[in-house]
Amino acid sequence: MIAEQGHLPAIKQVPELQIYALYDRNFERAVELQQHFSVPHAYKTEEEFYSSDIDAVVICTPAPVHHKNVLDAAKAKKHVLCEKPLAMTEKDMLEMEKVMNDAELQFFIGFNYRFSQSSIDIHRLLRERAIGEVRLLRLIYNWHLHGKWEINEDGEQVDTALRKGRMDEGGPLVDCGVHQIDLARWWLESEVEWQHGIGVWLDTYEAPDHVYLHMGHDCGAHTKVEVSFSYNATSRDPRTHFQYELIGTDGVIRYNREEHSFELRNSHGTQYLPWHPEKSFAGMYREFAKALASGKPGDMPTAHDGILASRIARTATEEAIHNRDNPSRNNPSSKMTAADVHVHADPEEIPIDFLDLPLKLKKSRDRQPGRSLSPNPAKEKPGGSKDT
Repeated sequence: MIAEQGHLPAIKQVPELQIYALYDRNFERAVELQQHFSVPHAYKTEEEFYSSDIDAVVICTPAPVHHKNVLDAAKAKKHVLCEKPLAMTEKDMLEMEKVMNDAELQFFIGFNYRFSQSSIDIHRLLRERAIGEVRLLRLIYNWHLHGKWEINEDGEQVDTALRKGRMDEGGPLVDCGVHQIDLARWWLESEVEWQHGIGVWLDTYEAPDHVYLHMGHDCGAHTKVEVSFSYNATSRDPRTHFQYELIGTDGVIRYNREEHSFELRNSHGTQYLPWHPEKSFAGMYREFAKALASGKPGDMPTAHDGILASRIARTATEEAIHNRDNPSRNNPSSKMTAADVHVHADPEEIPIDFLDLPLKLKKSRDRQPGRSLSPNPAKEKPGGSKDT
C-alpha cells in the first residue's frame, strides 16, 4: 500500500531519479506495479534484484523484515531509504546503522513529514524567531487507521490485518508518533532530555491505542504529542484530527489539516500562510536525490534520527504499558478507577474525570478564587483545563 500510494508515484515526479527495478516476494504483485508505473524490470528473487544496475534501494516491507533487508542491501553495496520503524528492536537498528556506516553507504529513514512545505515554513519561522522563544509544541494525530473491522473468510467480524499488524509492532506512537517526535527535534534543533508516556486502552492489545507523550528538550521547550489509532475507528462516518500548535513568548503558529488552515499570530498581527498537506513523498525524494548526488545527507532524516525517535516512542509506550497495571494519580490507567488505586483524598485534590462516582464538593474558606461551585461543575483535567 505505502509503495503504491506514496513512494512510487513520488519517485516518478523527480527527474533525477529512475525506478529501475522492483522486487516483491509476490512476483505477480511486482509485475502489476511494474506495468502500472512503467518500470523496466521486476524480479522473482532478491539476488536478481540486487545484482541489477541499481544505485539505491527503497525498503517498504513490514517492519519485522527491515533488519534483513538493510543488511542484504549493505552486502550488495546499495544506499538505503527505509520506511519506519527501522526495525523491531534498538539492537537491530544499531547493527543496521553500523553495517551501513562500515560499508560507507548512506542510510535514511522515511520521515516524509519534514518535507511538507508547511513543515519547512515552520522550521524557517522558528529560526527567524517569529513567535519569540518557543516554549511549547502541541502535536496531535488522532485517526482511525482506516477502520477497526473487516469480515474474515468465516464471515466473522474481526480486527483488520492492518490494525493487528500495527498494534503488534508497537501501536500508534511507535508507528505514527515517530513523525511528530522527529518534527519536534528538527523544528527546535534540540535534543530530547526526557520523555513520559501515558496510555489509554480503547482496545485489547498490549500496547495502548491512544497515547500521550511528553518530552522535555535541552533548549527548555516542552513537546506534547497525542496520537491515536482508535479515534472514530468504529464510527460510520469517521473523521480525523491532525494539528500542530507551536507556542512561543511572542505568539503562536497553528496548522490544522482538516481545516486546511495555517496561521501565524504574534504581536505584529496575524498572517495566513499557504496551507500544504502534512507530508510530502516527492519533497523527500528530491532531497534524497540531492543526498545521493552530493554524498551529504542535507535535510534527509538519517538512521540516527530514526533510532532516536524509535527509542523515545518505545520507551514511552513501555512506560505506559507498565503503568497500566501499576496506576497512580500521575499515571492514571484507562482500565482503573480511583477506588482501584486507593485514592481517598479530599475530592478537590482528585481529578474529577478520574472518578466513576459523583462527588458533592464542599465549600471551604480556603478555596481558590474563581473555582466553580456550580451543582454541575465542568470536568477538571489534571492540568487544570476544563471540559464543558
